[in-house]
Amino acid sequence: QVQLVESGGGSVQAGGSARLSCAASGFASNGACVGWFRQRPGEAREGVAAIGPGLGGPSYADSVKGRFTISRDDGKNTVYLEMNNLKIEDTAMYYCATTQAYRRCPITQEEYDSWGQGTQVSVSS
Repeated sequence: QVQLVESGGGSVQAGGSARLSCAASGFASNGACVGWFRQRPGEAREGVAAIGPGLGGPSYADSVKGRFTISRDDGKNTVYLEMNNLKIEDTAMYYCATTQAYRRCPITQEEYDSWGQGTQVSVSS
């Protein structure tokens, strides 16, 4: 059974950093696409970053390029989202999700079929 558990959320000041973890079980995260998504109150969920086994490299939303880094620890079957220079607009519930492997993993939520419960990140001034 595929299971994803997010952790690492919390309250951070603008300009600060945080690292989210997505612990996977029931499948090998290095053989699939794992993506991070976020949803602000009253808004649609949007893709943030994704990583997979393909040669295409990680994918990032334009709004987080240069600030967020997605990585994977195969030994722990865990995918991380390192977030730096956080902005107030990064405040959201963050989810990880998984889907089949692609050469370059998409960051469109419709492509993903298994989701975690989410972890809240709140950025204040």
